[in-house]
Amino acid sequence: MSVTEKDVRSALKTVKDPELNLDLVVLGLVYDIEVDEGDVHVVMSLTSPMCPVADQIVVDAREAICEIEGVESCEVDLTFDPPWTPDRIAPLIRSSLGL
Repeated sequence: MSVTEKDVRSALKTVKDPELNLDLVVLGLVYDIEVDEGDVHVVMSLTSPMCPVADQIVVDAREAICEIEGVESCEVDLTFDPPWTPDRIAPLIRSSLGL
């Protein structure tokens, strides 16, 4: 069974931003997912470049992806280009947060 972008997205939904208690996908922090056979490359951001738990979030994301059956290697890169804004959160969730 080959790994799909949907598999990776599902795994990343298990990783939450501890401050907002919402997952990386809902928050719009996942910018790009590339899957090549068992090799996965994710480009993601954080809600703030000064995020005190940045390292832990990246580790959690990598571990979640590595647990997917068929994943042989995983790379998670952080980017702040473009900078994350609350506009990346799904509108329904954004309104429930009062944003």
